[in-house]
Amino acid sequence: MLIFIVSSIGNAVINNIWGMVVLRCVQAIGASAGQAIGGGVIADLFPVEQRGSAYGKFFLGMVIGPILGPILGGFLIMSDLTWRATFWFCVAFGAFIVIILFFFLPETFRDDKRWDTDSLPTATPSNDESKSTGSGTVSIHTPNATDEKALQPQEVISAPEQPRETLNPLRPFLLLRYPHIMLSSLVGGIAFGSMFAIETVMSTVLEMNYGFNSWQIGLCFLGGGVGHVLGAIVNGTLSDRLLLRARSKRGGRHKVEDRLAVNLWPCIVVFMPLGLLVFGWGMDSHMTYWTAIVGFGIHTFAMNQVVTVTSAYLLDAVPGQGASASAAGNLVRMVLACVLTVSATPLLEHVGAGYLSVFLAALSWFSTALLLINKVYGHRVRRLYGLEQEGERKR
Repeated sequence: MLIFIVSSIGNAVINNIWGMVVLRCVQAIGASAGQAIGGGVIADLFPVEQRGSAYGKFFLGMVIGPILGPILGGFLIMSDLTWRATFWFCVAFGAFIVIILFFFLPETFRDDKRWDTDSLPTATPSNDESKSTGSGTVSIHTPNATDEKALQPQEVISAPEQPRETLNPLRPFLLLRYPHIMLSSLVGGIAFGSMFAIETVMSTVLEMNYGFNSWQIGLCFLGGGVGHVLGAIVNGTLSDRLLLRARSKRGGRHKVEDRLAVNLWPCIVVFMPLGLLVFGWGMDSHMTYWTAIVGFGIHTFAMNQVVTVTSAYLLDAVPGQGASASAAGNLVRMVLACVLTVSATPLLEHVGAGYLSVFLAALSWFSTALLLINKVYGHRVRRLYGLEQEGERKR
């Protein structure tokens, strides 16, 4: 967050466009830590049976920012500082987050290799005499030579220190070599990138079709916010329950792929493409602006569930490396968001909003095939690479 704060100050005072591009990249580096570390904290604090609901609440906070950002930014740029006011707001918000984290978030990581040991001291009784009474048995211990010897100072033998692992910032991204990690990351990335593509062109389309100003455009993003909230509520209610139901049908045997539950399929097959098509063809046909608001809300309702569940799956898919798996998934998610965002405006200019939505809907259906492959073959892949959970290996 300190990197985020410093780079935000630079963006607020800079007068060079290329310098701003560089500082924006640095700002993104600072902001990205919260997404990876947040997933690791959830893996530390919650068992598998509760992670779906917990990650849903976490992800709601993560995606509500891109929805509230245009609304808040639309009002901030109306101030005397114009666009620089948005970066000063980032500075103040970042400082607030640092203070909250420093005072209220304790460390949750536990080094099992350091604290788990089988050589704990034990006490064995010796030379005990027992006397029976009417109410029970009283044990009386009589000191002997063995006890006196035990009281003498003895040499303390310390366990050999574990070699420290070298810091390799690229290690989390090497997890993408596992097919189940890559497939889940691509599914979440396509859903997440589609949302950003719609956000990118939404401002342009609303301004061209209806002549909306900045704050009116910002208010239109509220539909996406409502979709996110409803998606988080539905997913939080269903995700863990469906996981436990699938486990009970298997006789209590745990399987990580149970996280990819039945509520995903209508989201990724029906609701995501439907929201995209309603938005695209509604704008292309110059229908009421409510088609943009409602279509975007339908899309975010489904997208929230898809990204939340696939991200929660990543936390369990590599035992003991939840934060690293989240970082790997976040890399794919942001790369796809960048590619689709950059491509959205040229596609809008050349083929229109309608066919842009068809392209994004086709990507959604393509991701359905990737999700199905992971659902069917994910356990076999994890077993092949030795990445099963402890509960899966025992049974």
